[in-house]
Amino acid sequence: MLWKRLSIRLGVAAALLASLSSPAAGASLDGRLRTAAERGTSAEVRALIGQGADIEARNAAGATPLLIATHHNNVAAARALIDAGADVNAKDGINDSPYLYAGARGRDEILRMTLAHGADLKSTNRYGGTALIPAAERGHVETVRLLIAAGVDVNHVNNLHWTALLEAIILGSGGADHTEIVRLLVAAHADVNLADGNGVTPLQHARQRGFSGIERILRQAGAR
Repeated sequence: MLWKRLSIRLGVAAALLASLSSPAAGASLDGRLRTAAERGTSAEVRALIGQGADIEARNAAGATPLLIATHHNNVAAARALIDAGADVNAKDGINDSPYLYAGARGRDEILRMTLAHGADLKSTNRYGGTALIPAAERGHVETVRLLIAAGVDVNHVNNLHWTALLEAIILGSGGADHTEIVRLLVAAHADVNLADGNGVTPLQHARQRGFSGIERILRQAGAR
């Protein structure tokens, strides 16, 4: 009787161990890849891809593993996914892509990789804006510099009728970072007289907000 009970317990333990180690019993390969994209290493990502995980398998929000890696600024995972051919322009349910999100959030290492692997510079987010516009708004100086150098249209107008220059002023702090962004945009031939949907110009917005440094840059560039 004792041997029988011991055999049953050993059998249960063996079955439990097998279930924990079996991919089929846990998350699917695709789900495990998304988890690795969030917080795993490049080796884990590559191993899962090698086992057959789909590099474009989306979660409930429509995010691919690469977009998830970008959300969490997991550079190593993003690099492994891009090296494996992940689409840097694949959008989720709210029109974010790895490229657009990296630009908007100042994820510069990942942004550089997306730019080197076919980023669509004309793609737009849910507000109809390019990656440059939210980068300018949020004060990501190096990101703005990267996007200008890549050739993003500095005069693109989003659904709010704002350009990157207008957003840097209207939604910016007027501090050193936003002032430098305005300087970069003006140097890249941003139209300093392109007004918003209400006809208010960048210079007028800067004056209303007391952003004297920005106002000076705009005036020197011929703003009215």
